[in-house]
Amino acid sequence: MELLKECRLCIRDCGVNRLEGKTGVCRSTSDIVIARAALHKWEEPCISGTKGSGAVFFSNCNFRCVFCQNHEISQENKGKIISIERLSEIFLELQDQGANNINLVTPTHFVPQIIEALKIAKSKGLNLPVVYNTNGYDTVETIKLLNGIVDVYLPDFKYFNDKYAAKYSFAPNYSKNVVEVIREMVNQAGKPQFNEDGIMIKGVIVRHLMLPGLLFDSKKVIDCIYNNFKDSVYISIMNQYIPMHKACNYPEINKSLNPKHYDSLIDYALSIGVKNGFIQENGTNDISFIPPFNFEGVDHD
Repeated sequence: MELLKECRLCIRDCGVNRLEGKTGVCRSTSDIVIARAALHKWEEPCISGTKGSGAVFFSNCNFRCVFCQNHEISQENKGKIISIERLSEIFLELQDQGANNINLVTPTHFVPQIIEALKIAKSKGLNLPVVYNTNGYDTVETIKLLNGIVDVYLPDFKYFNDKYAAKYSFAPNYSKNVVEVIREMVNQAGKPQFNEDGIMIKGVIVRHLMLPGLLFDSKKVIDCIYNNFKDSVYISIMNQYIPMHKACNYPEINKSLNPKHYDSLIDYALSIGVKNGFIQENGTNDISFIPPFNFEGVDHD
């Protein structure tokens, strides 16, 4: 837990002593806080499969997305404090429920605790692939800590132009950093590998959530991913944007995504040679796909 004495797990570089209860941008002390631990069926097919992904939703976040669908846990402090030992038990319980993997959702600010919990769980029989599901605002050094621990990386690449990252997520210096973070992920995970059920057991899937009015920026994101990583990663192009939380204060994104723009982005990705990817059908921009943060799986049965 020494890393929490002067926390620099993400590129916010806050440097606060979380062991003394101080907090930085993510508002987290050394206490692990989660809001849900359950089988989740709405990830990419190679993550969720038919049985579901064992998703652990960590509370708090180092981003401040004005449109965040999970804002009640990411920005409004909803969650329950648990111990490292309890987190290890949750991993094993998800395995017992038939999960395809352990899916760590928004984990960056709890990496040291997660590593300890995974060590305990693996010593007690955890043998599922571990998925690191992040906004990409990690440091390369933090990702290096996960070498040999995480099997599948699921980073976002939200923006190419940093002015949008600053405006909509209050996240400066995003684009260049996320490329280097993904590069380290690819170095660790290697080319995608799948089991006999089509579940990814090694590899990287880079997600891009398309925002209204940002078709040009989205094309630059796809360019950047493909030019840097070619077929060594899968690209997941998402159309599930819903104008929620504080999006009402930003008229240009306070609306649904234009389906023609989404189709145009898919066509563009194909035109530049993208072969490994996922797209979404119409109808995914519905609040029914947002999980209830009701503390399912958090407490002991």
